[in-house]
Parts: sequence; C-alpha cells; structure tokens
Amino acid sequence: MAFDTIMVFHDHFKNHILPEQIHILNVAFLVPDMRREYGGCAGNIAYNMKLLGGDPVIMATVGDDFAPYAERLKSLGLDASHIQSVANTFTAQAFITTDLADNQITAFHPGAMNASHQNNVNSASGIQLGILSPDGRQGMIDHACQFNEAGIPFIFDPGQGLPMFNGDELLEFIRQAEYLTCNDYEAKLLQERTGQTLEQLAKQVQALVVTLGGDGSRIYAAGQVHDIPVAKPREVVDPTGCGDAYRAGLMAGMLKNMDWPTVGRLAGLLGTIKIAERGGQNHRFTWDEIVDRFKEEYGYSI
Repeated sequence: MAFDTIMVFHDHFKNHILPEQIHILNVAFLVPDMRREYGGCAGNIAYNMKLLGGDPVIMATVGDDFAPYAERLKSLGLDASHIQSVANTFTAQAFITTDLADNQITAFHPGAMNASHQNNVNSASGIQLGILSPDGRQGMIDHACQFNEAGIPFIFDPGQGLPMFNGDELLEFIRQAEYLTCNDYEAKLLQERTGQTLEQLAKQVQALVVTLGGDGSRIYAAGQVHDIPVAKPREVVDPTGCGDAYRAGLMAGMLKNMDWPTVGRLAGLLGTIKIAERGGQNHRFTWDEIVDRFKEEYGYSI
C-alpha cells in the first residue's frame, strides 16, 4: 500500500542539468501541477479485482498517515482486516517529478513497508490464490515460505523488489511459487541473476508470464509459449498501475479456470483500460462491460 505524489515540471530536465557539473548536482524544479494518488501493488491489484467481482484480501503494513486510504478502502468494500499499522512510520510513498518529455525523477520512501514481516499469511483464511509483490525484503522471504507451508498456490511477482535478491534467493522464491510474473526488463535481470533462461525458469513453475508493454505479453505454460496480443487502447494517458491491473486480470482468469491464452487476453485488456486514466485507481468498469469489450477486441466470448 502506498501513496503516489506526482508533480509536473513544465520544461525539460535536460535544459537545467549541466552534464559537466553532474558531480556537484544541485537543482530545483518548480512544479505547479501536483496530485496525490492511491497506489501500491496490493491496493491497485485489489481495486481491479473488486471491479471484476472478486473478493480480494489485502495484507500489508502502513503508517500513521493511512487514514484517508483506509476510508477509501471502506467505501470500496475492500477487506482491510489484514492491514497492520506500524506506529511512528509513514505509509510507503513515491514522489515522482515528470517533465514535458515524460522523463521521471522518482524518490521512494518504503516507510512501514519495511515492517511487512510482522504480518503472517496464516492469519488469513480461505485464500485460494496469493500474489507476492514488491514489499519489505524480510516480509517477501517470510511470506513465500508461509504460502508454501500453508499449501496456498501463489504468484511470485518480484517487480521493483527484484534487485534486493541474489540469484540463489530468487531461485528459492521460484521453487516455492506456482507462478512467476515480470515485465521484459525484469525478465532480463532475472536471467542475469539466476544464470537461467526463461525457458529453464518456466519449467520450474506452472506458468511464467512476461509483460511486454505495448507489444502485449508472453506466457510460458505446460511446454507451450502463448504470445498474447495487446488490446487497442482508446487513449494513452498514464501507464502507472497498468502492470497491477494486468495482474488482477491474470488472477481473475486463473480463478475462473480460463485457458492461458484467454487469461492473458483478459489481463491485457485490464491494462489497456487502465492506461486511459491517470493514476492506478481512477478507471471504472463492470464485468458485463469487460465481457462486451473482450469479444469486441478478440472476437470470442469469455
């Protein structure tokens, strides 16, 4: 769970950064436009799953400033019973400054996220499928073990947390998980860290999913490789949260026992819908609308 503060600099960073003075960099940018969005992988994934008619359970650690987000979750009917407050901390938050060329300078404060190991997977009951997304390092290690010991199938989704782990640690996560998902950059880093190809990694899980941005996604499952076409966006506004929307569609399709090509298409459609709105949780849809648009995009019904 995180807050995203997005600021817009009405110029180009390159006009204000002198390459020959980069060793003594000291710059300030006037940002007249600023907005605060609700975010974090858990919040974004749960938001999308709820729109799909699911009943997601969020497990996270948050800080003293979480009250507005807690009210939002309540208004959305999202289960917050496994969100633990850590005293004298801030909720994780990203401060993002964007220039007119869409370049970004980001500072991320993990805050209460570093205490995620205080939560225990076993405190939640009736869980059919889990996802382990970027979190505190020890929390990710502990929760993977807890999922595995409880016999709960889960997706290992290292995301921005991937650089925290060495090759052996990543292979241990993969050994415990049933599914693995990453974007194309993370896939390259994963191969570099583990010394294994995607084909080799795919043999160790039921499915390996690699998102490719505007080129769709690729799913390795049961010895087959499924190339998933991208759904056509009606507008491209903001990619923030598209990966989380994709993962929500992935989980929803898996829980509905859809075949992998259909799961991938549903996931991709959610990412496409999200990209037309700013922030990770401002888009809207109903299941009926998803069914109609899916047929429109892919030519068959779900």
